[in-house]
Amino acid sequence: MARLKQGLSKTRGNLAGLFSGAKIDEALYEELETALLMSDAGVETTQYLLESLRQKVRRERIEDAEGVRKALRALLADLLRPLERPIDIDAAQPLVMMIAGVNGAGKTTSIGKLARHLQREGKSVLLAAGDTFRAAAREQLVEWGSRNGVQVISQQGGDAAAVAFDAVNAGRARGMGVVMIDTAGRLPTQLHLMDELKKIHRVIGKAMPGAPHEVMIVLDGNTGQNMLAQVRAFDDAIGATGLVVTKLDGTAKGGTLAALAYTRRDRPIPVCFIGVGEGIDDLQGFSADEFASALLD
Repeated sequence: MARLKQGLSKTRGNLAGLFSGAKIDEALYEELETALLMSDAGVETTQYLLESLRQKVRRERIEDAEGVRKALRALLADLLRPLERPIDIDAAQPLVMMIAGVNGAGKTTSIGKLARHLQREGKSVLLAAGDTFRAAAREQLVEWGSRNGVQVISQQGGDAAAVAFDAVNAGRARGMGVVMIDTAGRLPTQLHLMDELKKIHRVIGKAMPGAPHEVMIVLDGNTGQNMLAQVRAFDDAIGATGLVVTKLDGTAKGGTLAALAYTRRDRPIPVCFIGVGEGIDDLQGFSADEFASALLD
């Protein structure tokens, strides 16, 4: 919680600071609107939160700024709650996880941290270096593997789908608990690369019917509203089951998660993990109450 608060301190300073000795008037709502927009919550989400807040203040006859702050925190937590969902790590044997995202979002690092997390839960883990475009990504994954005592399936160059296929078969043959497949970073606008991602997804399904069981999209917490477009594009291509939001450790604004919850309320994709630092143990499960508290307390 302390790490998360530290990571979101910039936005908390802008938001929570407004309530100190403030009067409940139009000026307070205007300042709140500005602070929410600056936090990357987006126009629609900001309007929804402010309208809900006004109604709550009237309905509950809240008369002081501290009460308004608590009301906003409760509304934000309620909005974020559909994004809460831990992974069911016992859903299959092995549980096959496909990891995707744009370049630089922190996929390979997140895989290393996830491997550590799953090992602590008692799972044996096999990693697949499916980012065949970038030699450094293979080396990075092998390094994470050696740090965690985890085997890595890798090929020099070659076809990413073939690496994924081999890894799933190896995971089944060796009785592994989890097989995690890294993929090359790509922008949603690179249609040929998005098609390759669909192919990897199909091939994994041929190696094991019903797989991949989890399709995790890794998102940089600093990308603002662009995060929504990334989620939409990857979800359309390969059907995202969960999100990992990284780099909530300094400059991240945090409001994007509220926008994600509001704009996708018909089909919420859960935030399974958030990254709050560089260390191997700095991957946390997402809690709506903790996140709202980190922004407003």
